[in-house]
Amino acid sequence: MESVEIGVGPSTASALAGEEKKQELAMKEEEDEKIFGKFVPGPLLPLKEHIEKDKEDESLRRWKEKLLGCLESDLNDQMEPEVKFHSIGIISSDGEVNTPFPMSEDLNKLALFTLREGSSYQLKLTFSVLHNIVSGLVYTNTVWKGGLEVDRSSGMLGTFAPRKEPYAHTLEEETTPSGVLARGVYTAKLKFKDDDKRCHMELDYSFEIRKFD
Repeated sequence: MESVEIGVGPSTASALAGEEKKQELAMKEEEDEKIFGKFVPGPLLPLKEHIEKDKEDESLRRWKEKLLGCLESDLNDQMEPEVKFHSIGIISSDGEVNTPFPMSEDLNKLALFTLREGSSYQLKLTFSVLHNIVSGLVYTNTVWKGGLEVDRSSGMLGTFAPRKEPYAHTLEEETTPSGVLARGVYTAKLKFKDDDKRCHMELDYSFEIRKFD
């Protein structure tokens, strides 16, 4: 019997690639749920109680002083922690560019940054923690092109105590796709939540991938 080769046209290949991407994203969601979704946080206490608790334990007292710093003058009975974001930056082979918050309306309408195709980059955030310890701060970054979800990344930043100096945190390194179809403008949504499912920031932004000579 003669073998017959069945060709796969461009539209079929595109559909298959889209289906594979959907399955990949679904597996990623399931994995994130296993990592982040089953932890049950303890009761929320005012920061003052955190400091005064177990004061007789010298080693624990010193650890708390190192973690919390000298914030006695800022103590209050506010229970809810607040994460205040100051800027977002992009680190790539072209250097580092930072954009302060809040962004102007004009800037919101433009691509926040432009990247080379096939290049590595990292997002960098600066933020302050106020009033109480924020526990289990995690992020998700979802990217769309032409209305189709093309990428989703997530990760754990950690637990942060209030302090006077801002924190600076760099997210995991990502690599832009390459090729004619990869070039163009992308939209994205960056979210930060803690163990108690409080959303501390939800940022909609856009960026462009281009070919540089």
